[in-house]
Amino acid sequence: MADERRPAPRRVRIDHRQVRVLAHPLRTRLLGALRVQGPATATTLAELLDTNTGATSYHLRQLAEVGLVAEEPDRGTGRQRWWRAAHDVTSWESTDFDDDPDARAAVEWIQSEQVRLFVEHAERWFAVRDQWSPEWRDALGMGDAFMTIPSSRLKELQAELWQVLERYRAEADPGEPGAEQVLVFYAALPLLMGKKR
Repeated sequence: MADERRPAPRRVRIDHRQVRVLAHPLRTRLLGALRVQGPATATTLAELLDTNTGATSYHLRQLAEVGLVAEEPDRGTGRQRWWRAAHDVTSWESTDFDDDPDARAAVEWIQSEQVRLFVEHAERWFAVRDQWSPEWRDALGMGDAFMTIPSSRLKELQAELWQVLERYRAEADPGEPGAEQVLVFYAALPLLMGKKR
């Protein structure tokens, strides 16, 4: 069974240059689409993301220059170029860019965009959830938990949650009957009610 699992995800801890390039609405969407849908051409991505092929091609090249996407030359024919995400997981620590105000601003934009896209995704789900089976409506959902712990324990908790998500991702079989693509979004934020720092 273990050899049937997906390979370990390819990871990148983004650097200052990569984060600046990624901080663009179409570029984040392009990278996300390649990760979710798999390799594609600029034309396919333009149709998927409701934009034009020229803009898509330009921004794919910008992502490729910093190693976030890569061309698949064996799949291309003539002028048609295929692209794939160079990594499955992009990570960084908030303090990675403390010495670079531009990179820090880029990370802050990326994080805000992640939250905005999650809210947009959740609103689309709420609009159609009644069309899904009771089993799926019970399986999907949101929750929260409040706790008081030091930062070291919070980092341990996040690492453990990530390991669980990675295990489920590795064991996932897209061909399994009833399987659907799902988004699991998690965030750990301070409870700021009445707090001043």
